[in-house]
Amino acid sequence: MSRRLLPALRGLLGALATLWLLVTLTFLIMRSAPGGPFDSERSPPREVAERLAAAYHLDEPLVQQYGRYLGGLLRGDLGPSFQYPDRQVAELIAEGLPVSALIGGLALLLALLLGGLIGTVAALHRDRPQDRLLMTLALLGLCLPNFVLAPLLVLLFAIALGWLPAGGWSWQDPRTLVLPVLALALPQIGILARLVRTALLETLHQPFLRTARAKGVPLHRQLRVHALRPVALPVLSYLGPAAAATLTGSVVVEQIFGLPGIGRHFVQAALNRDYTLVLGVVLFYGALVLLFNALVDALYPRLDPRLRRR
Repeated sequence: MSRRLLPALRGLLGALATLWLLVTLTFLIMRSAPGGPFDSERSPPREVAERLAAAYHLDEPLVQQYGRYLGGLLRGDLGPSFQYPDRQVAELIAEGLPVSALIGGLALLLALLLGGLIGTVAALHRDRPQDRLLMTLALLGLCLPNFVLAPLLVLLFAIALGWLPAGGWSWQDPRTLVLPVLALALPQIGILARLVRTALLETLHQPFLRTARAKGVPLHRQLRVHALRPVALPVLSYLGPAAAATLTGSVVVEQIFGLPGIGRHFVQAALNRDYTLVLGVVLFYGALVLLFNALVDALYPRLDPRLRRR
């Protein structure tokens, strides 16, 4: 087997093992929680409850249920939802994916653009009022979690100013995107701004940039040609965790703004003990996080040629 294929094979096996462990832990945690998917304030008659349990194989031993679920996963079947009659988990995830992907993608893009711009301006004005102001704002955005930022944004822009809708979703109204995207992006903007500032300050003191300045190379060319790649390395390393944080943050944000995305399905499924839907969403998010990290690992050698020789 080629030496180039061995790392890829090890990475694939590690990803599969991680997903298996994630599914197993989620399965056990959900089944150990009190209550069941068909419990309600008005319990159904005993015969109805027994038929429901038999229809969804909930009357089988836990080990048998676990084996049945893993067997379905190997066939690509995430199973039926317990709370949405005649709906498959895969259908519900596919239904909410466009909304979650649009919000998460825009939030990550906004974080990269604004975080990179703020970090660059702060580094070029090191220890000046501009630097202190921008880093204070970045730290403030970093300290406020999504579930605090979202209501604050609603109070300011929807209730006090009346500029944007407080919630809801419409493909025809782009304004419904603004507050959810901001709530997801602001913490990442703060992190990326501080990361870019630190990396750029270190790069600006490298000998090759001092030589470029001595030759009279314009500042914009120094940044674009000479400093972009060294600064992009730590940013690229953070993109995997940033994508994961944006995805997991969307669970809270979608619930607050009433968005029909995967995160809202996950919250409702957890409250209603919809075992298969919770497992499906957790597995989907886990696979996305592993995919993002794999893409970052694949792109990293293109920015750092030293890694290609290893």
